[in-house]
Amino acid sequence: MKYITFAVPCYNSESYMDRCVETLLTGGNRVEIVLVDDGSSDRTAEIADRYHEKYPDIIKVVHQPNSGHGEGVNQGLRNATGKYFKVVDSDDWLDTRALRRLLDYLEYWDNRGEQVDLVVCNYIYDHLYENSRHTVKFRSAFRSGEICTWDDMGFFDPSQYMIMHALIYRTEVLRKSGLKLPKHTFYVDNIVAYQPLPYVEKLCYLDLDLYHYFIGREGQSVNESVMMKRIDQQLKVTKIIMDCVDLSTVKSRKLERYLERFLSIMLAVSSIHLLMIGDSLAMKKRRAMWRYLEQKDPALYRRMRLSVGGFTYLPSKLGNRLSLAGYRLAKKVVKFQ
Repeated sequence: MKYITFAVPCYNSESYMDRCVETLLTGGNRVEIVLVDDGSSDRTAEIADRYHEKYPDIIKVVHQPNSGHGEGVNQGLRNATGKYFKVVDSDDWLDTRALRRLLDYLEYWDNRGEQVDLVVCNYIYDHLYENSRHTVKFRSAFRSGEICTWDDMGFFDPSQYMIMHALIYRTEVLRKSGLKLPKHTFYVDNIVAYQPLPYVEKLCYLDLDLYHYFIGREGQSVNESVMMKRIDQQLKVTKIIMDCVDLSTVKSRKLERYLERFLSIMLAVSSIHLLMIGDSLAMKKRRAMWRYLEQKDPALYRRMRLSVGGFTYLPSKLGNRLSLAGYRLAKKVVKFQ
């Protein structure tokens, strides 16, 4: 049985995709790997096909015209036959020991007829060029190994939130949520980490350092200068986050508060990068983003103004300087880029 389908969107990944795929292959016949070649111009397609030829029962390959990371995820989900689904970016990798333990849990639950909609694991910000790392754990929010509901959730530290790299969804939950990511758009991983959560009824945190999130590659989408160049795509995703879940319909108050916190972070990231651009057009886009939320949901807007996101939308030039200073301090402490 295929317990997990790993979707690996690949674009010009020839220099690093082997490391990613080789760690996934340690899952053996319990995993399925969907390599999505996104119209690459290097040897990515050739490498992917070679893997399929060598491991035809484990690896599928999809070749598509260049459509962006989001369509790579969409293709992975369309082709998934595994009970669970996880996206692994081609420049990242998994800890092989943690992967085997995760699969043991999934197999154990399946044999007992347990229905777990979401598995949460730790992820590591891996600064290979600086020879340093920072691990994000969720021990304050969940008890490891305990199947629970959102109402059992504890508290998140300021630097903690469940990004896509921490999450393994039951495949049918993603399909039920209607998840479909936009083409030619970066930062869609935020949608994966947000839109399906109200469809999750039972979840389990496993205190496993599973996902290695590579930080520092030149041209990487989370590189600060790259994010500023792609600010319109960041704003597009932030707007999708505002629209894709009606928070007033979320059944769990704890989940509603978490989703508000996530939205606050999205607003903060967009606001800060617009501040860093600093020209009149950027300031106009910043005002428009906040005005859109105010018109859509005035009560939510007021709550967001009192949140972390609101701290990045302070009045006056002094407020702008304070917002940037707070961001730089957080970046230094957490080392998320």
